[in-house]
Amino acid sequence: MSTILSVEKLTKIFPGKPPMTAVDGISFGLKKGEILGLLGANGAGKTTTIHMLLGTLTYTSGTILYFGKDFKKNRSEVLQNVAFASTYVNLPLKLTIKQNLDVFGRLYGLSGAEIKKRSFPLLERFGIADKQDMTVTQLSAGQMTRLILVKAFLVRPLIALLDEPTASLDPDMAKEICSFLLEQREKEGLSMLFTSHKMDEVAELCDRILFLQEGKIVANDVPENLVKTISHSRLELVIVEGMEKVIAMAQEKKLSYKNDHRLIELEMEESLIAPFLIELARSGISYTTIRINQPTLEDYFLQMVKK
Repeated sequence: MSTILSVEKLTKIFPGKPPMTAVDGISFGLKKGEILGLLGANGAGKTTTIHMLLGTLTYTSGTILYFGKDFKKNRSEVLQNVAFASTYVNLPLKLTIKQNLDVFGRLYGLSGAEIKKRSFPLLERFGIADKQDMTVTQLSAGQMTRLILVKAFLVRPLIALLDEPTASLDPDMAKEICSFLLEQREKEGLSMLFTSHKMDEVAELCDRILFLQEGKIVANDVPENLVKTISHSRLELVIVEGMEKVIAMAQEKKLSYKNDHRLIELEMEESLIAPFLIELARSGISYTTIRINQPTLEDYFLQMVKK
């Protein structure tokens, strides 16, 4: 796959006393047809990075190349093929859905007929086709998010920058959006930079993940490899009798645990699970249910944000 977005030593320093480095010399590439996850705690530099990639925020140093062209010198041309969607942006409040899409489409050189032809399937797919004459002020947060996604994909971009695009959506619609994004990648070869705090979505969608901490990339790998860095599994037990003994054993072995009435969840290395269960049996502790949960991308995320 060819690299269609290349970022080299990108840095953003906000002036102040002292100056604040929001993004600190990051370098990465985005290939054609790739979905690249951009993860990190709040304040790690994700949104700042996206706004520099959009040109809505100037960068202090570094280079951004889209399709082999310097973004600074070719911003208008480049942005004809780049779309942006975020739960946290607003559209003109007094315009209807139809009017918003008409204005936006014409900015990209589309005719009224093209806008209508392209927008209706998207509006229908996202469940707001019957609300085209409603103003933005009449929309719920979820409907507004869906409209922003329609706006982004109306122009049939080559690259989509998606900043938590499903944050305000209910689970059913969020799942539909994820299916749509995968379809766009398969059918159109669309490349995406995707941020989210929903790790199940990230695991489903992303081919590769960048993890930011304090403005620096501290991990760059496929989701499966990142999860493998977590050595602990979670052992869930429903204790019939002897919860106090189980808690005492966990404390003695310095295991992290959570318990609620008869249910206890313990974190430990997978190799220690069998000896732990044998020790429970020898201590006369009985349980009715056992579940071993392997580490997930959410476990990786939580471990990284604690560092």
